[in-house]
Amino acid sequence: MGDSGYGRWVAGKRSKWITLAVWVIIVGVLSAIWPMVNSEVQNNAANLDDAKPSVQAERIAEEQFSSDAGVPALLVWHREGGLKDDDLQHVQKVYAGWSANPVPYQDSVPPFHQMPAAALKAMLSEDQSTLVTPVLFEKSADSDQLKEGVEQLKSGITHETGQDPFTASHNSGSDLSVRVTGPVGISIDATGLFKNADFKLLMSTVILVLVILLLIYRSPILALIPLIAVGFAYGAVSPLLGLMAQKGWITVDSQAVSIMTVLLFGAGTDYCLFLISHFRHLLKEEESKTRALLRAVTESSGAIAMSGFTVVLSLLALLLAKYGAYHRFAVPFSVSILVMVIASLTLVPALLAIFGRTSFYPFVPRTPEMEEERARKKGKPVPARKPKRPGFASRLVVRRPWMIVIVTVIVLGALASVASQVKFTYDIMSSFPKDMASREGFDTIGKQFSPGELAPVKIMIDTEGKTDGLGQKLKELPYVDEVSKGQPGSQNANIIAYDVTLDMNPYSSEAMDQIPHLRSTAEQALQAAGVGSPADKVWISGQTAEQYDTRETGDRDTMVIIPVVIGMITLLLLVYLRSITATVYLMLTVILSYFSALGLGWLIIHYGIGADAIQGAIPLYSFVFLVALGEDYNIFMISSIWKKRKHIPLKQAIQEGVSETGSVITSAGLILAGTFAVLASLPIQVLVQFGIITAAGVLLDTFIVRPFLVPAITALLGRFAFWPSSHSEAENTKAGMPS
Repeated sequence: MGDSGYGRWVAGKRSKWITLAVWVIIVGVLSAIWPMVNSEVQNNAANLDDAKPSVQAERIAEEQFSSDAGVPALLVWHREGGLKDDDLQHVQKVYAGWSANPVPYQDSVPPFHQMPAAALKAMLSEDQSTLVTPVLFEKSADSDQLKEGVEQLKSGITHETGQDPFTASHNSGSDLSVRVTGPVGISIDATGLFKNADFKLLMSTVILVLVILLLIYRSPILALIPLIAVGFAYGAVSPLLGLMAQKGWITVDSQAVSIMTVLLFGAGTDYCLFLISHFRHLLKEEESKTRALLRAVTESSGAIAMSGFTVVLSLLALLLAKYGAYHRFAVPFSVSILVMVIASLTLVPALLAIFGRTSFYPFVPRTPEMEEERARKKGKPVPARKPKRPGFASRLVVRRPWMIVIVTVIVLGALASVASQVKFTYDIMSSFPKDMASREGFDTIGKQFSPGELAPVKIMIDTEGKTDGLGQKLKELPYVDEVSKGQPGSQNANIIAYDVTLDMNPYSSEAMDQIPHLRSTAEQALQAAGVGSPADKVWISGQTAEQYDTRETGDRDTMVIIPVVIGMITLLLLVYLRSITATVYLMLTVILSYFSALGLGWLIIHYGIGADAIQGAIPLYSFVFLVALGEDYNIFMISSIWKKRKHIPLKQAIQEGVSETGSVITSAGLILAGTFAVLASLPIQVLVQFGIITAAGVLLDTFIVRPFLVPAITALLGRFAFWPSSHSEAENTKAGMPS
């Protein structure tokens, strides 16, 4: 790709304005004709496919044991020291009101207003402090409609009690408090979290990137150029994904949009910086800004395209996932990075061509001759130009490579060993803030009643008309608290259902571990009754069974996707570097960095924040991001060393390569880590944990792996670092640096 070709095509004298105009037209037209992605999000999309046992069981339960009842909002009434008679009268009065005048989208309410006081008191918790009452809403209502109905419920209760029990403390104090939980409360709170998060995330990310760029480059115009490029990229990506979602080609949820925003700003700014920093460096050698820019584009575009392609392919590997949330991430993330790379290679050069040296004002880079001319015109002495000396890291890695490798491997290895201690959870409630209304209500139910009552396990068996004895067998299990009487199916009386209440949190890993045992118990009961092929005649539904399938599916996806990502990146590096040795050690350092990030992230999340476990989806998300993005930095630095070693001795090439790429990779790493760390400011634990682990990994890559470990290994291996690539004459004639 010569100076006269691609570079002139996007950033020539006239073409720079054409490039800018094309981007303006594309973004304007797409935004006008296609919907933005935020308007097409679906936060209730299924994560498990129809083949999963819990999904099949849910279908059987719907067919055979369906009630026409709607979706429940659970009102948790609580008063420390015990609910008073007045409190119970308030409950009866509001239910009488809702029975006569239903709130919007209400399906039905139990007739608490017709119950004797003694019957209502019998429903209280053991310490008489808590009562749980449901209000059923229409199954077709979405979260906004449910919120409208619940707001009316709250208004009715506040009016009846003469106070606002929804803001009263739920765990201390003697005031009456009420919390809305259950499927309706959780749905409303989850949607609200993401709605509030989007704008906050966008603003925080923009401000952070702007501040870091201003601190590093101290140029307001330069700080804005990457942000303009990211803004244009987002302007194209959003309607593109919006169209795909509208047509049903993809499903997008709020979580994907949130992370996509961070990814665009973090990775997108990085790509811009790699080009900008090279342009700045060349402006000190080239008097012609056009020639400097064309050289910068020509010399940087290969590495930018290669690193972007690596990330796009790694993210596309998520299409192999069976779990819906993983699968839904693939297209939005890969499309956003692809568009961002195109913007970095077209729009950014055009903007730099338009602004020229002014991009770096007030610290404008000039050639020595230009500095002299400028000083003469101002009648000032010519500023002495200090010779550029290699930095501390670049000198150390060629003088003490063994020491660097040993120290960094020990540090990273120690952190990586902590990764084996990480505990995982699949409980959606643990991802919510502890003071969120639905979680407070949920926790109170678990404390005041049997925790298993939060989500009973439904076991259904086809007895073929034979006596099964399963109910008794289930009661004998040590982890079962209560078993309902067997209920025959409405369409097939031979299908019997038992509702099983566990004596533990039904969302815990311990509860999930019992699902195979419950299935085995049911199959043994059918076999003992003489039913053939019992494995095909047992179905288990409920939250615990669903989470068990989620864990199994996630483990399967991890086992498939991680080797595929490693394989793809390895192949790309082999093609790009044409070196087996370099490919192997670059991949090994990135994998070591990933496990170190997981270990460091766990230390922060568990011991720093106090979380008992991290969300089960995070290791796979973090792996895909860290391995792909971590390889970016290696590609940029190794590319620099590769080019230099053709003309100068290897050790000198390493010193200069590390020095030249050091500042830009450090600033890029800080920006990328910072944007991911912004996720930790959100109230959604899964994003907090993902942000912390990914930011930790980027920082380890930026400050340990890239400046020390990788160049030290390259120095140790010497000419074998490039095997089987051919060596330049400079390397053959000089093995080391001049003394």
